[in-house]
Amino acid sequence: MNKFTLPVFIILILLTTMCKKVETPLYEPFTGTPHGTAPFSQFNDSMWMPAIDRGIDLARKEIDAITAQTAAPDFENTIVALEGVGEDLDRVLNVFYPLMSANSTDAMMEIAVEASGKLSDYSTAITLNEKLWERVKAVYDNRANLNLNSEDSMLLQTTYDSFALSGATLQGEDREKYRELSSELSALTTAFGQNVLKEMNTYEVYLGADDLAGLPESSVTAAAEAAEAKGRKGEYLFTLDQPVYSAFMKYSERHDLREKMYRLYNGRNTKGEYSNLDNIRRISELRLEIAKLLGSENYASHSLKRTMAQKPEAVYDLLDRLRDAYRPALEAELAELTEFASKLEGKPVKVMPWDYSYYSNKLKGEKYAFDEEALRPYFKLDNVVDGVFGLATKLYGLTFTPNDKIEVYHPDVKAYEVNDADGRFIGVLYTDFFPRASKRPGAWMTNFKEQYITADGVNSRPHVTIVMNFTKPTAEKPSLLTPYEVETFLHEFGHSIHGLLADTKYAALSGTNVYRDFVELPSQFNENYLTEREFLDGFARHYQTGEPIPDELVERLVRSQQYGAAYQCMRQLGFGYLDMAWHTIDKPVEDPVAFESKAIEGVRVFDDVDGAMISPQFSHIFSGGYAAGYYSYKWAEVLDADAFALFKEKGIFDRATADSFRNNVLSRGGTENPAELYRRFRGQDPTIDALLKRDGISHNPSIAPMKKD
Repeated sequence: MNKFTLPVFIILILLTTMCKKVETPLYEPFTGTPHGTAPFSQFNDSMWMPAIDRGIDLARKEIDAITAQTAAPDFENTIVALEGVGEDLDRVLNVFYPLMSANSTDAMMEIAVEASGKLSDYSTAITLNEKLWERVKAVYDNRANLNLNSEDSMLLQTTYDSFALSGATLQGEDREKYRELSSELSALTTAFGQNVLKEMNTYEVYLGADDLAGLPESSVTAAAEAAEAKGRKGEYLFTLDQPVYSAFMKYSERHDLREKMYRLYNGRNTKGEYSNLDNIRRISELRLEIAKLLGSENYASHSLKRTMAQKPEAVYDLLDRLRDAYRPALEAELAELTEFASKLEGKPVKVMPWDYSYYSNKLKGEKYAFDEEALRPYFKLDNVVDGVFGLATKLYGLTFTPNDKIEVYHPDVKAYEVNDADGRFIGVLYTDFFPRASKRPGAWMTNFKEQYITADGVNSRPHVTIVMNFTKPTAEKPSLLTPYEVETFLHEFGHSIHGLLADTKYAALSGTNVYRDFVELPSQFNENYLTEREFLDGFARHYQTGEPIPDELVERLVRSQQYGAAYQCMRQLGFGYLDMAWHTIDKPVEDPVAFESKAIEGVRVFDDVDGAMISPQFSHIFSGGYAAGYYSYKWAEVLDADAFALFKEKGIFDRATADSFRNNVLSRGGTENPAELYRRFRGQDPTIDALLKRDGISHNPSIAPMKKD
């Protein structure tokens, strides 16, 4: 998942206040729209900063009201009151930041830079408010006598931890130092993300008709239309947008052009105006300083306190055990691929990183007679939408009805009302599928509004959006997805279901507001359905003939899923090791290039390529809230394989099992320790066995990476 993420302490304080004078539509709850959805057409860039300033001012006054009380601190007048602070600010930010990721303007980027410092100063002022901290601590110290239920207890614990881990215990000069470090860190993480987006939009590679060997018709047509739109009819424009780049690397027969595209893609943000090298050095240094100031050895030790893993040692244990389990399989995969490439080319071949997708796709085709392009005609986007939505219908009884009265922020976006089996309104879902210059690359889910229960008992339902960058339709063809893109859709839809099915009292504990290494379980769980015939039968039909996807193609897809599993695992482990390396440093990094090379040495698949780096464009950890947390994808993968094994045993659409998953995992958000929620659903702790079986890796009894609690 890649959603807009703020530290827990900001989330806790950005929640209620009022103002009678309405100067912009951002100043009061959205009324006059279906379900209180955002009236996007009424917003303009001049509104954002005044609304943010106003929201900060109102929230500060709410905090002052809490600390000015003469009544002794208790759960309601301090913890619940604090949970309710900043409603106006929250409403603005929950629209601004998702829009900045999906439909940004230059003005919004400038506003984000200005706002980041103010928001950092504001949140730091809250967590360093001594009177407020004294009240929170007093309630926490008396928790044994409060007779709180599990959700109230978790809110109290989360509130206390967010203060304690954010400098509340600091004194004197250390408090001011923390303010300065936090403000600078906020500004730099914002700048990092903007550099990634800005540089991505500068890459345009124009090719001629003689340069297109091997490329599928869909890629060629899209490239021709893109060039014509730029006034260069007769040429072919290729960008670094994910669907364009991945198709080029997989199918282009031109070794030299694959290398060119690889170096462009992996050399982003390493030099020039949008270089992030200085940013990553300073961001990691700032995080180290903050961690030490707060009493931790490094940032990972500090950050992991509120996760299932809890400590860096547990993360490294997971990464190391998976590395050791998959290493023999990787060596076998690469040996087979090298032999195949040499045979194909009629000469000895050393497979380079820009060759992997091309040769592995060819080998997969030979071994399994499988070509992703052969499956595209069966994955028309409109049909895939029906199928993915239908999965939620079969599992949870949800229905999705388009509502054109709900405003959207771009013509590509669609809005749906989501209802339960009994007709009860569940929430609003926005879908945004296609690339554009104003949208950052990748795929993610976020909220325009969280679910929570009001003081008078009304269950305020969420407004969720899923954003992707799929292959766009052309004049001749609708949008046809590859299996990988369908899998991406299933993943982000899993996040959206986690948000939509939220049923908690407090917004701070609602939906995806869970431990970071638990948040990917619902999304990765959904991916399992891609290779299930019973699921595919519901929607996978040829867009021209209407014929269902043939059994033979499904069998090839299923058989091919294990192909390259070791390579994919090592690639993910590389990201995890790199993330942990940046966040377990004990001194500033002088040479990011050498540092990165050493960090991933144990899982490196290919030799280093001069000028190619991961870190300067690694948005997850430097601007996306996953610092010291990228390992969570693999952690959650163990969970999702283990969870789906139960569905395979009971039936992949078994409603009793689905109800248990909904009631014990999806709807409960962060109201309890996720280990307890998972045990309640599964009846046992997770094991690695199901993941090894799914990936075709021999079981090793010594590999058991999951902690018991």
